[in-house]
Amino acid sequence: MSSHVRERTAHGPSGAPRTLPAPLAPRARLLPSLAAVYRAQLSRARVARIPLLFVATFQSVGIMILMRGVVDGGSEARAVVAGSSVLVVAFVALNLLAQYFGQLRAGGGLDHYATLPVPPAAVVLGAAGAYASFTVPGTLFTAITGSVLFQLPMTHLWVLVAVIPLAGAALAGLGAAFGLLAPRQELATLLGQLGMSAALLLGVLPADRMPEPVGWARDLLPSTYGVEALARSFDARPDWAVVALDLAVCAVVGVLSLAVATWAYRRAAVR
Repeated sequence: MSSHVRERTAHGPSGAPRTLPAPLAPRARLLPSLAAVYRAQLSRARVARIPLLFVATFQSVGIMILMRGVVDGGSEARAVVAGSSVLVVAFVALNLLAQYFGQLRAGGGLDHYATLPVPPAAVVLGAAGAYASFTVPGTLFTAITGSVLFQLPMTHLWVLVAVIPLAGAALAGLGAAFGLLAPRQELATLLGQLGMSAALLLGVLPADRMPEPVGWARDLLPSTYGVEALARSFDARPDWAVVALDLAVCAVVGVLSLAVATWAYRRAAVR
């Protein structure tokens, strides 16, 4: 029998031959599955999301130009540039990912993924990683433009190497959870828009000008700690211990949000 046939022959009690199904292939491992989903999603995003990335970058740069007439410098300028840079991540990783998973659930796309022998975590992490990676050019451009606009030092912009993936993971996990848990596609889109608006209002505006209850809401926003880490890097002598603490909190929030998104994927895939 040919090696590609997934059946084998055995003899029953009467001696007559009967056909038995061959055992299924083992379930794909997490890392190869994650890499495959990541490449597929990144290729798809590169074709379909470039105009939206331009909109996200243009929006963040426009906000900085508007704030330039109100903010002269100091800690407020650092907050505006850091918040506007991370806003690009929020627009793509939170807003667009919420819409993507909402469409996937409404259109039956989850049924396709459920039939594949890949772990649920690979689907969520692969999509989240691709959308977060897609924000890199826009975030870099926004941070550099803001630094020039507000005359901030660019010596420590390498902090973005940590801020983008950590803030991206936290926001992408939140966006995926919105899309997977929302009962309707329209509600997923609404939640993604509200999340991005929260990142705009709570991340771009200087924290010391906010009322105390709004400051509490800001502390709950996953991207806040990435914004704080980037803003501190604009200091002449950054307190690297505090920067590392902000990044560590952002990493913990990212792990938790991706875990929730993975649970939401399992829940949605079996319904």
